Amino acid sequence: MLVVFAHSTTGSTVATLHRADGVILQLPGYDRKYRVPHDLAHFATERTFEMSGGVFGSIAAGAVFSNMRVLSGRPRHDAALRSKRVLDAHKESLSLAEVIAGMVHHAVETGIPEQAPALARKAWESRGAGDPPWTDEQVAEAVRLLSELAADFEAQGQVRATWPDHLIAPTPPARGIRRGRRGRT
Repeated sequence: MLVVFAHSTTGSTVATLHRADGVILQLPGYDRKYRVPHDLAHFATERTFEMSGGVFGSIAAGAVFSNMRVLSGRPRHDAALRSKRVLDAHKESLSLAEVIAGMVHHAVETGIPEQAPALARKAWESRGAGDPPWTDEQVAEAVRLLSELAADFEAQGQVRATWPDHLIAPTPPARGIRRGRRGRT
């Protein structure tokens, strides 16, 4: 999935997502006060941590968040139900993505990248879930990638990035629908 992060007319950022099914979506950002777009932090963090169930993997699988809109293409006949299934199935991953992307974003935005691993551990510990499912090196790599993307964004006013196909969230099957042929007696 191609993702283009750019400045919007409101002074914030907007991500335009070109999904493999031909649907083009717009995801507005609510980050006018930040130098580094928050959704760019999600992209860098989720990609580094290989989080298929985060924001971008879920969108690639067919999820549409309430603040998004379809720009072009023809959504599936069951797009709303598919979106709900994907979002429901990945609630925990989306929550985790928000926590860790927030820490990576904060570290880059405030110019304290060396503190990111400690911030990420502290955020994870606040969830009371034992050891974090990532290494300090992964956090540092997410900070490095976000710093690089943020520099490109500042210099060019936009960033074009590709979300890998292997990080598309699994889509749970629809319930109550029988597939295949009925047996003959």
